[in-house]
Amino acid sequence: MRHTARLAAPLILAALPAFAQAQEATGPKPPCGGDFGAWVEGVKAEAAAMGHAPDTVNTFFSGVRPDQSVLQADRAQGVFQRDFIDFSRRLISENRIANGRANAEKYDSTFDRIEAEYGVPRGVLLAFWAFETDYGAVQGDFNTVNALATLAHDCRRPELFRPQLLAAVELYAQGGIDPASTTGAWAGEIGQVQMLPEDIIENGVDGDGDGRVDLKGSARDALLSGGKMLSSLGWRAGEPWLQEITVPETLDWSQTGLDTQRPVSEWQALGVSARNGDLGAADLPASVLLPMGKDGPAFLAYPNFRVYFEWNQSLVYVTTAAYFANRLEGAPVYDAGNPAPGLSGEQMVRLQEKLQARGHDVGGADGILGEMTRQAVQAEQQRLGLPADAWPTPALLEAL
Repeated sequence: MRHTARLAAPLILAALPAFAQAQEATGPKPPCGGDFGAWVEGVKAEAAAMGHAPDTVNTFFSGVRPDQSVLQADRAQGVFQRDFIDFSRRLISENRIANGRANAEKYDSTFDRIEAEYGVPRGVLLAFWAFETDYGAVQGDFNTVNALATLAHDCRRPELFRPQLLAAVELYAQGGIDPASTTGAWAGEIGQVQMLPEDIIENGVDGDGDGRVDLKGSARDALLSGGKMLSSLGWRAGEPWLQEITVPETLDWSQTGLDTQRPVSEWQALGVSARNGDLGAADLPASVLLPMGKDGPAFLAYPNFRVYFEWNQSLVYVTTAAYFANRLEGAPVYDAGNPAPGLSGEQMVRLQEKLQARGHDVGGADGILGEMTRQAVQAEQQRLGLPADAWPTPALLEAL
């Protein structure tokens, strides 16, 4: 990946299934694995039982086949092993910022409508639009039906993807996709802001008034649909999402992290201040987020920041997307500070294995610094008498 928007988007499409990575279904796993043809017959029977006409079901599945490249993309998530500074600098280029501002002007009336109807600021949607498809330019070339069928047949997350495959049948019945020609991201997302079939059915909006929802060809449809979805996920109109702050050296680092919330007024009393402008309302709950520890960038995360995790569960991704939204709304470049060196992917795996051995649930030793790993790190830092800022360093790894 390079520091250019044109080359950055394919990497995100290859590694960031936005909604697919975010949503976790519950309940028993549906049938998966085994002979693909026999498995497809089972899905067809389920689609027919849902009321779809036999011709619809047969036509939808007539060309379906497994796609090994989808499984390869699903297993290749190394991009998330990058730290916040590295990740954000790779994704946010001057070209992307310039294109964002140009698109904000081009679709000014659309963004005004989104804010009026759904309360979502333009910077927020512009950031997602940029990261998902480079403002619609790179939407993915995986056959959507094959991608969904492959992931539903695979036994890693069938409880997520089988319902999406069945939703795609409904979308086809409505005239929303063509099984033979509709393409998108490897995880089955479609269009300029990359939405899964269930989300398109529930939140698709005809933004340009042509009588259909076209998330691939119409930026207005895509943006309004994304705004509606964020609203349905709990976005709170008129409130901030992430704000850069300065923190005093005297702060109790164990109180930082997304699992601790205090009213803004309490953080102010502890010496937290906005780097630019004013903090949010005094009674607004917020968390101090230090993505690279006490000596790196510092942010105050408000309730709207948590909505980002409904879009994607990667902490480094959502922090970067939320920060980029601020940049597109006029905020300056963050103060990178001088954070302590972090861990390599291999070292992170070793750390997670050590944390698991001490009884912490880190969600698996995948080499990715997610929120569960950060909480475990913070607990061990406290136990060892280290600054409990949730930033794992080689010294902590050695101490464990």
